[in-house]
Amino acid sequence: MKVRAFWVATLALVVATLVLLVLGIGHRTPPDTFVLGGYGGVAFAVAGLAFATIGALVVARVPGNRIGPVFCLMGGILAAGDFVFQYADRALFITPGDLPGGAAAAWLQNFGVPPAFGLLGVALLLFPDGRIPSRRWRPALWLALAGITLNVLGYALRPGPLDAPFDTVTNPLGIAGAFDLMGALSGVGWVLMGASVGLAAAATPIRLRRSRGAARAQLKWLALATVVTGVTVVSDVVSYFIPVDGIDELRDALLAVGFAVFPLAAGAAVLRYRLFDIDVVINRTLVYGALTATLGGAYLALVLLIGLTLGTSDVAIAVSTLAVAALFRPARARIQAVVDRRFYRRRYDASRTLEAFGGRLRDELDLDALQRELVGVVGETVQPAHASLWLRSER
Repeated sequence: MKVRAFWVATLALVVATLVLLVLGIGHRTPPDTFVLGGYGGVAFAVAGLAFATIGALVVARVPGNRIGPVFCLMGGILAAGDFVFQYADRALFITPGDLPGGAAAAWLQNFGVPPAFGLLGVALLLFPDGRIPSRRWRPALWLALAGITLNVLGYALRPGPLDAPFDTVTNPLGIAGAFDLMGALSGVGWVLMGASVGLAAAATPIRLRRSRGAARAQLKWLALATVVTGVTVVSDVVSYFIPVDGIDELRDALLAVGFAVFPLAAGAAVLRYRLFDIDVVINRTLVYGALTATLGGAYLALVLLIGLTLGTSDVAIAVSTLAVAALFRPARARIQAVVDRRFYRRRYDASRTLEAFGGRLRDELDLDALQRELVGVVGETVQPAHASLWLRSER
């Protein structure tokens, strides 16, 4: 009942956040400074709801698994942090004076994403059964909890103005003369949380190699989610140094998408929903990711080459589009073969064996030879404990 009430509260925060975002369409607050609005605000609202929903499902269907409460808490924190950000945005900049508590909301918004990031390391360590892999991993768990504590203390008690875009607000709880100390605490907190997430992510391949059966499939889901989340976090850090207009909105949206992918994949693993479909998901991700990169590179190269040769951009774009469209099917088939040969060797070899058998079958007339060949192919591809062939005789 408590989990259901928590989920309802999270949903209410998400709905309220979306309402504030809709009301703030067309406003940039303050001028020429991007805030967590637009796609970024929507993405973090969705991420918060995803964590809370998966957490509630885990609590209801797998009682005792501590990942459920951790996910619920992460979802609530993300949703609350996003909401107070949008509230402070509206109260301080969009319609100043119309809403009370804008300064307090600006102070509270610091406690959304950072604690959720630290709890991500906790969730990684507890996956999939709610227990850490062994006692040796307790330090990584304590790193996450210590990092969250130091980060929250640093942001809560740092004197002076808050971070942009709320740098017009002075921290009401700041300790005079402790700016450097509190800044160091929050920085150390980020480092400790990052170390915890990194250690937990590094443990995943080790656990994957040692696991079998359902546990291995669960860890594959976790590995996929970790890769996606890790790529978005690294992209967020790298894009921070790219001075392009609108890049901040894309950064926030990608980061939130990375956060949202994790609970969905982890929830599918913990709840064992279509558990063994992970190989199909990974295969398609590899194939279409490589295909997108290949076709995108080919398109840019063709546009530049044709544009430099002919000097007309319209012709270059049209020809390049047609060429990329023609390349789609052969490129996808080629990349699929490479992925199967590199990552799914057993299935690739089985497919080649069946193709070769089909070619020989057209020319084989001896039933005894056909029987031996067919049984051998089945044993090589399917690898059953026993195989036999019965042919019905016509009389």
